[in-house]
Amino acid sequence: MNRIPVSPLLKDLARVFADAGHSVYLVGGAVRDMHLYRQVGDWDVATDAPPDRVMALFKRVIPTGIAHGTVTIHFKGESVECTTFRTEAGYSDGRRPDEVRYAATIEEDLSRRDFTMNAVAVSLPDGAVIDPFGGREDIRRGLIRTVGNPAERFAEDGLRPLRAVRFSAQLGFDIHQETLEAIRPALGVTALVAKERVRDELSKLLLSPLPSRGLRNMEETGLLALLMEELASCRGIEQKGLHKFDVLDHLLLACDAAPESSLELRLAALLHDVGKPETRETDEFGLYTFHRHEIASERIAESLLNRLRFPTKTVKTVCHLISQHMFHYEPSWTDAAVRRFIVRVGEEHIGPLFDLRLADGWAISGVRGEPVHLAEFRDRIAAVTAMDHAFSLKDLAVNGRDLAAEGIPPGPLTGKILQELLEAVLDDPGLNERERLLEIAGALRDRIDSLGKRAGGA
Repeated sequence: MNRIPVSPLLKDLARVFADAGHSVYLVGGAVRDMHLYRQVGDWDVATDAPPDRVMALFKRVIPTGIAHGTVTIHFKGESVECTTFRTEAGYSDGRRPDEVRYAATIEEDLSRRDFTMNAVAVSLPDGAVIDPFGGREDIRRGLIRTVGNPAERFAEDGLRPLRAVRFSAQLGFDIHQETLEAIRPALGVTALVAKERVRDELSKLLLSPLPSRGLRNMEETGLLALLMEELASCRGIEQKGLHKFDVLDHLLLACDAAPESSLELRLAALLHDVGKPETRETDEFGLYTFHRHEIASERIAESLLNRLRFPTKTVKTVCHLISQHMFHYEPSWTDAAVRRFIVRVGEEHIGPLFDLRLADGWAISGVRGEPVHLAEFRDRIAAVTAMDHAFSLKDLAVNGRDLAAEGIPPGPLTGKILQELLEAVLDDPGLNERERLLEIAGALRDRIDSLGKRAGGA
């Protein structure tokens, strides 16, 4: 493939550069994805025109990274990131170059890129392919290989090792042996990378088709112990019983089995048993037990995710799912028990929690499918929620204002009575009528007042 078809948008963009006497090339992930016949998400171009010249050529240009020669062109409804040919030198912080110099040719510009598959360019508008480092052949072979010496590339930018393992999961590529072996000596550089950048790479890895591929590469190279030591410590923690795998392999398989569309579920699946090393004991029969491991897992996951700067909402959701993943259903449960389960878990978390349980089950035995008891429980929950019962204080037929009108002053007593009313309605949904609840509230107030007087007299 010595030429690639060029879209009308890019041809029109290239015409603006050409009319001004400048060359422009499509570069980066878009070129790689074209060779893989994948959908292209973002357009990145490189040019010999300096940033101020680019800003003069187009009506709408945002100086998104002008210090490093990068601007964003808004052109015919699309955003195109444009970078002037450049070379880089010095990486004292292990991430950003200390010095950026403009280069004369596209080949010089490609020489600074991380992997050969990302160092292929397409001339615009004619579509001619420029491939000085054999990137197309590596794409064909499914191989991740650095441009030049891997030790030098990883010493320049500590995020590159994480990008390598992320690409291995996203694309299903192997990491070239020399490139793989260069990761461990560069761990000290990776340790300097901002936690937010690490988080972003891990998130992309976890949302890939097979995250375990990248996570196993992280384990082999020491990245897992560096960035998620709590997870790495699960290696070798045998479980016995129905489990075919140790805790780490179980968690990796569960992560693979969780829905690819949800980062929260992938994180919950990856970390739901991370507390097992801490809680493992041996019973009188020589079998391992992990009593209350979900509580330890919730605490450890919260610490790990906060350290990696995940958003508060994400952390809360993941930890809630982990804390609830050991639920046990019996067909003998009453509808009231089902309603209490819904209240404890939260209606919005029921579906994700069942998805987590299915991923967990598959990772125990390697067999897919929903157990009969789980399918029955799902049906019970659907039937109960369809009845439009009260599942929270806001669903009650009365509120604090109604209680105040009955002489119950706002304050802790109101909250206590409303909670008692919810418990009553969970037991008997027929009680959720205004007059009935006000009657019960009055009786509760009288009882609490009576108890208070007794305590005072004593």
